[in-house]
Amino acid sequence: MKRYLLNLLIAADQGWNAALGGDPDETISSRVGRGALAGSRLARTAERIIDALFFHLTGERDHCRNSIEAKLKEAMSCPKT
Repeated sequence: MKRYLLNLLIAADQGWNAALGGDPDETISSRVGRGALAGSRLARTAERIIDALFFHLTGERDHCRNSIEAKLKEAMSCPKT
């Protein structure tokens, strides 16, 4: 049940990212992390807020940057057709 709820949250996150003009297969955290790495001031501010939220909820540090790495690892493990 816990995994099911997590999947629903990720789907909603990706849906909001798509609604905001982003890749429908990417979460807001990953998008913000990439923007922060690219030097966007808005993304760096959003990254601090999202990272603080995740740290207080889960203890995870650098959530947005970790989200980029997770997406890359997932892409590398999926066979191309």
